[in-house]
Amino acid sequence: MHTGRVTTADGELERREAVFHRWAPYFMLGLGTLLASATAGRIMPHTGERIAAAVLVAAALVLQLWWTRSGRYHRGPNTISATYFVARWAIASTLTILNGFFAFYVVAGYYDTNELIPGRRRKRLALFACSVPVAIAQAGGLPFGNVSGWLVFAGLLIANNALVIVLKHFADQQEARSLSRAATIAELEQAHKENAALQAQLLVQAREAGIADERRRLAAEIHDTIAQGLTGIIAQLQVVSNTSDPATIQDHVSRASDLARHSLGEARRSVQNLAPAGLSYDGLPEALRKTVEQWSERTGVPAEFTLTGTAQHLHGEFSATILRITQEALANVSKHAAATRVGVTLSFMDSEVTVDIRDDGKGFDPLTLPARSGTGGFGLEGMRARAERIAGSLTVEAEPGFGTAVSARVPLVLHA
Repeated sequence: MHTGRVTTADGELERREAVFHRWAPYFMLGLGTLLASATAGRIMPHTGERIAAAVLVAAALVLQLWWTRSGRYHRGPNTISATYFVARWAIASTLTILNGFFAFYVVAGYYDTNELIPGRRRKRLALFACSVPVAIAQAGGLPFGNVSGWLVFAGLLIANNALVIVLKHFADQQEARSLSRAATIAELEQAHKENAALQAQLLVQAREAGIADERRRLAAEIHDTIAQGLTGIIAQLQVVSNTSDPATIQDHVSRASDLARHSLGEARRSVQNLAPAGLSYDGLPEALRKTVEQWSERTGVPAEFTLTGTAQHLHGEFSATILRITQEALANVSKHAAATRVGVTLSFMDSEVTVDIRDDGKGFDPLTLPARSGTGGFGLEGMRARAERIAGSLTVEAEPGFGTAVSARVPLVLHA
């Protein structure tokens, strides 16, 4: 969201509107005075009219200077701002009767009625009042004793008000749209903050759940491999202690040594698996590629890694989840599938990341699979729980004799 940019643009627009409302009456008064002076000899032939116009222009200038200085302390619409509007309208209307070009000064009322006049009805009345001297100027003055002139004046007054009503309607609609956009932006900002908080909470829960998962997995591995290996070593040594036959001793010592080496290897593997070390040096795609290659070298099963979409730098918890699920799925393949070929595909999409692990092994019936089957006590249900803890999902498609496909989906949450 570009809320900062929108807020800056709105602030700049409000500043320009404030400058316009401040200086527009001066400009309109100056323009009317200039044109009236140029036509004073023809339109105001009497000296008294020109003096009256000069006095009123001076009064208008004093009024504007006063409002410029004090208006910021009496921001409308209120009684003071309405009084200023009425005084300006009275001076402008009188000047317009003396010379139609002063109607430019009246037009300033069309622009700042909303800011100066309180109440919807009073605003409409103020706009109508402004249209009266404008119609007088368009009619060439008040048509005293001239019926047709009064009809022309009435037509101009109606036309001016119709135009004002239409323009006011469009202006109100634009203001309503602006307010709606501002409300929408505020709602989006609030939603963004809430989503950020929920995401942070999700990551904390995922981290805590991941720690608990690793503890349970390590405990299961110690029980299933290392503890069993140590039990076997003790059993072999007990046989050695109870016999004096050199051949038997040599045989059981050899078995104990093999069990010790195997248990040491299992211990090292368990320690390495406490955290996905591959992510410490590589991004998720490269870590998965190496995992697939190493698994293929270790098992002798051809395996291919494919990356689709544009790779993104995922948050660590999400990368670790995908890597862990892939490792567990490959471990299940090597242990149960008897596959001759494996494919792993990592896909980056607009809002999610998926990893698919497919094999052409013997498959199975998902409905009859024990919940905790798999390596180290961490089966398909455990992988599904790991994905669901970060708002993801895991699906399994399998059929006896036709291989297995494991697919994990997680949200696309980028590294901060």
